Amino acid sequence: MDLFRHGPGDLRGLRANAPVHRDGRTGLWLVSRYGDVRAALADQRRFRPDNALDAVVPIPRPVLRTLARSGFSLPPTLANNGTPTHAGLRRLVARFLTPARVAALGPRVAELTRERLDRLSGAADLHPALARDLPAVVLLEVLGIRDVDVAALKAWSTASLELFWGDVTPERQRELAEPAAAFHRWLTSRIRTAAGDDDLFGALRTAGVPPRVAAGLCYFLLIAGQETTTQLLCAAFHAVLRHGDLWSRLDEPGFAAACVEEVLRREPPVSTWRRVTAEPVTLSGVAVPAGAPLLLMLMGSGSDPEVFDEPERFCPARPDNRRHLAFGHGRHFCPGAGLARLEAEVVLRETARRFPRLRLASDDPPPMLGLLSFRAPVAVPVLLGDGTGTPRSGRV
Repeated sequence: MDLFRHGPGDLRGLRANAPVHRDGRTGLWLVSRYGDVRAALADQRRFRPDNALDAVVPIPRPVLRTLARSGFSLPPTLANNGTPTHAGLRRLVARFLTPARVAALGPRVAELTRERLDRLSGAADLHPALARDLPAVVLLEVLGIRDVDVAALKAWSTASLELFWGDVTPERQRELAEPAAAFHRWLTSRIRTAAGDDDLFGALRTAGVPPRVAAGLCYFLLIAGQETTTQLLCAAFHAVLRHGDLWSRLDEPGFAAACVEEVLRREPPVSTWRRVTAEPVTLSGVAVPAGAPLLLMLMGSGSDPEVFDEPERFCPARPDNRRHLAFGHGRHFCPGAGLARLEAEVVLRETARRFPRLRLASDDPPPMLGLLSFRAPVAVPVLLGDGTGTPRSGRV
């Protein structure tokens, strides 16, 4: 199986026939059953997060020197932190992502969505037109971060994702290191000059977090906090539009949110995540040695028939529809889960109101992002169906 371009069908066979399997090419142990994945995420003592952000393809020394010249480093902060410092750093981030603060963003997300939809007519690609930049704008606003070139942030973040999770050549690594280093330099400068604690940069500085740690934290937070939501939006558009009359029902109370949960279960943008064993363990009857790098197949776990009835069926009415592991589990559960859910729900609903007869421009499978831990369509070509459209009634 190609780990960089896997799909639900590949994972079905893996889960049934080799639920714990060492991949010869990468050395990763693939873990695909729900119970095993959940157990690994829950037990930080035996399954350490230390390798969560390691580059999939080891970065060669000349490229490391390029990064080092910019002061680039990724100390343990959030996703890769199994030390006692994790809780304090997470609290600093969580104060910007409280349920009340996220819920209050609903009208703003709807406003940003409508602004972008008003520019469309005839046909469009919803990735650049809507899904690409909106999550970055929302994340920056909720974190209180101003005066950011969103286009530059997106270029930095997409390059960083490819550098750390792509199947890249040394030549491509050299190309990607430059924008990754530029992003880190920008973050370090902003953190060092931050004042007050109204934004994340200032809060980290006021709390006395060392600049090196603060920059490492912000580096992946500003990437994951908006790139994965872009990916979720693209996956949600494709999933809903491929399934019968679901598009026409998105204005029903709770229906858009339920559709989002089914997308997260079946086709989560974060399709895998990594852990390393701290001691010998046994998973699904397979002995795994200490120090083994695990690849937890989040996508595969969401279709485990031991947990989900009719797992291959896209069913928004499914009970316990948040039982999936798309946002992780345990102390490393994604702090931005509520924000991602809100954005996807509001964007789906607002788009269906504005263009009730919107449809995919082609039945062909979309081009996909091919990274180890991130899988989503990179284009959503659609026919808007009703020209200028007429918004339907309803509240955010």
